[in-house]
Parts: sequence; structure tokens; C-alpha cells
Amino acid sequence: MQPWRLITNSSSNAFYNMAVDEAIMILHSKNEVPPTLRFYSWKPAALSLGYFQKTKKEIDYQNCQKEGIDLVRRLTGGRAILHDRELTYSLIIREDYKLLANSIEKSYQQISRGLVSGLQQLGIPAELKAVERGKKAPLGHSAACFDAPSWYEVILDNKKLIGSAQRRKNGTILQHGSLPLTMNAEKIFKLLNYSSEEQRKKARRTFSLKSTSLKKAGYNFSHSELENAIAAGLAQVLGIELEKSKLTEAENELAKKLASEKYKSQNWNFKR
Repeated sequence: MQPWRLITNSSSNAFYNMAVDEAIMILHSKNEVPPTLRFYSWKPAALSLGYFQKTKKEIDYQNCQKEGIDLVRRLTGGRAILHDRELTYSLIIREDYKLLANSIEKSYQQISRGLVSGLQQLGIPAELKAVERGKKAPLGHSAACFDAPSWYEVILDNKKLIGSAQRRKNGTILQHGSLPLTMNAEKIFKLLNYSSEEQRKKARRTFSLKSTSLKKAGYNFSHSELENAIAAGLAQVLGIELEKSKLTEAENELAKKLASEKYKSQNWNFKR
């Protein structure tokens, strides 16, 4: 297998971040760029919605604007994530490479094993959420992603540490996920709609019990330390070779177009 690209130290707004992931996915599906592992962060902070979420029903857009929080819909499923002080990863590879399982659940497990391996190299005792026989995967009780870890997600102290989502399109896999360095539950739940303040408080309490961040767990690592360790963990578990690189001119141009015409548009972000 050809070496993968490793792209690091990128900080952009929500619209460009999501556009870059899709641009890589499109051009990799055409075999114009290699499989890619990318790390990035968000500036300014943003709330990303899962592809199927109902914006007006679930999100308080006025509060997002008031708090200076960008709102963007992801290409992937799942629930809302507040991206603030965090490290985000994305992994893109065509299915015909046959590196990841055909099953979304099994491929999710493979990637999570790599994430866990990387965190453990830093002395963080992360684990995979084990499947409990006879039980359905936890679905959570709110519009927020981190309120319950599902099977094979990365946990720490039995709390969800990394929230990930996957999309398969045109024979290509995109998985991206959020590793919070810190987490502000109060801020997150200001941005979500509830029928009463009591419901909001109850959801926030559950979220605080079921989720964690590196700082909450007592760890303080830089982006570069986390990137290096997680890249090494994924390379080891998946059996791949990584070479540092950057986006091509074609990817940059496509990402700018997607950011402007799709990810910034009300049609996309309020399509449901």
C-alpha cells in the first residue's frame, strides 16, 4: 500500500474545516490524492451538527450567534459537538484498499484501537467501550454527542473521551472525531433547545457524568504531542506508513468552493 499523507497543525473556521474533509474525500475517491490522516482545530469555536439533525428543533441558533459560535452541518452522522479547545482528527481511505472492515461498526473498532494505542503511549489509560451482550448500543438522551459512549468508542474512567462519526460515499470512507482538551458543559447546553430549564439541567447533569476531557482527567498535552502519539498509534494498529505532507492546490481550491457554496449556506445548515 502507498504511504498515507499526514497533515497536521491546521486551525481554521468550521466551514473550511468541513470543506477540507470533503475535498480530500472527493479527490481521494478519484485516486488523485493518497489516503490521508489529518489533524486540525477550530477557530473560532463552532457547533457542528450531525447530517440528520434538525437544526431549528434542536439548536438555539440565536444563542449561537450571541456567543459567537459558528454553526455547521457535518457530512457525517451523529449529534452536536461544540468544537472549542480540542484536537480533531480525520481519516480518509477508499474501500477498495481493503484496510478497514466493510462493517461500519468493525471499522470504527479498528480506528478506535489506533486512537487508544496512541493515547496510551502518552500514559493516558484510554480504553474501548466494550460491547455488552444482550444490550443495544447506548444512544444518549440529548442532542449533544458526548452524553453517552457507544460500543467501541474511546473512553477514559468509563466516560466518553473521543466522539467520532463515519460516512461512506463513492466507495470512500471518511471518519472524523473530536478529542476535547477541556469541556464546558454549561456553554454547550446553552446552544441546544429544550422545552424547559429543568430538562436542560437534567441533560447537562447526565452529560457531565458520562463525558470527560483530558484536563478533567488530569492530563495536559500540546496538540503536537497528541498528534504525534495518535499518528503513531494508528500507524501501528492499521499497519500503515505515514509521510508528512500538505493539501494540494486542487484540494485547497475545491475546499474553498465547498466552504463558500455549501458549508456556509443556510440551505445546507438548515436543510432539516
